[in-house]
Amino acid sequence: MLKFLLPLTLCAALSLAQPVLAQSQAPIVINFSHVVAQDTPKGQGALLFKQLVEQRLAGQVKVEVHANASLFGDADELQALRENRVQMLAPSLSKLGAYSKSLQLFDLPFLFDDLEALKRFQKRDKSRELLRSMTEQNIYGLAFWNNGMKQLTANRALRLPTDAKGLAFRIQPSQVLQSQFQALAASGVSVSFSETVAALHSGKVQGSENAWSNIASQQLDAVQPFITESNHGALNYMLVSNTRFWNSIPYKTRVELEAIIEEVSATVNQQAETLNHKAREQVLAAGKSTLVSLTEQERAAWRSAMQPVWKTYEAEVGADMLRAALTVNRR
Repeated sequence: MLKFLLPLTLCAALSLAQPVLAQSQAPIVINFSHVVAQDTPKGQGALLFKQLVEQRLAGQVKVEVHANASLFGDADELQALRENRVQMLAPSLSKLGAYSKSLQLFDLPFLFDDLEALKRFQKRDKSRELLRSMTEQNIYGLAFWNNGMKQLTANRALRLPTDAKGLAFRIQPSQVLQSQFQALAASGVSVSFSETVAALHSGKVQGSENAWSNIASQQLDAVQPFITESNHGALNYMLVSNTRFWNSIPYKTRVELEAIIEEVSATVNQQAETLNHKAREQVLAAGKSTLVSLTEQERAAWRSAMQPVWKTYEAEVGADMLRAALTVNRR
């Protein structure tokens, strides 16, 4: 009789232990690292993601946000993601061209007429293909986060493309951006975001390209006397995770996280537009920089000078991808 009671007793003990084990299981931890200030669209997006996750998945998922390159900087954050030393980033698309040549599309100057055209493209199937284009590199695209159109800052007025000749501009690591400035007889110098102000102070570079929100948050107008409202490109991010980590999350939890990401992304993109508008007003009100507003003819001259860059990268980006992007323009 005893030999039958022992297994039953053991089974009962295990049955009682299972809920205890489930309750004591540690939550999934997502370390979200980024290199900008908390009051930028990306910074606010990271905090909103943390807030919603911990409201809706309390005890299941925990999000730790590391801002201002406090965990990883520009140079090493993607490698850290691929090694799962961090689980979520929102790097600029310029940094991702090394992992997927097709993503160089977003760096092509004057490809999109305006932010509305870009937003239309992001809803197309071709754009969704780009989110998954780095999966085999252990980088899993989750969403596009916009940070507004790029403006040119410089130590002299840039009204015509010839005005940029000889200047060195701070850029993110991107061959397309190198080519963009070479087309102007200028040069692009790769400098991390956190070191941009110092590079401008020292004269290592004499200009930069950035969205209004970044110009304001980094106080670039204090070291750049001129801002040309060129809207020549978009400063966009891709929210990414480690592929193996993301796919290891239980399906039900992952679906909930993806719903949260969709909600956060819509908020981030709307807030970015609002913030860039306010940042523009703030910078102009400060009066430290002179705004150079381009006429339609002057903007057309910039576009004409930079447009040959499209042909240079057409084979790498893909002619079909380039056509898909151009179809969203309405001019």
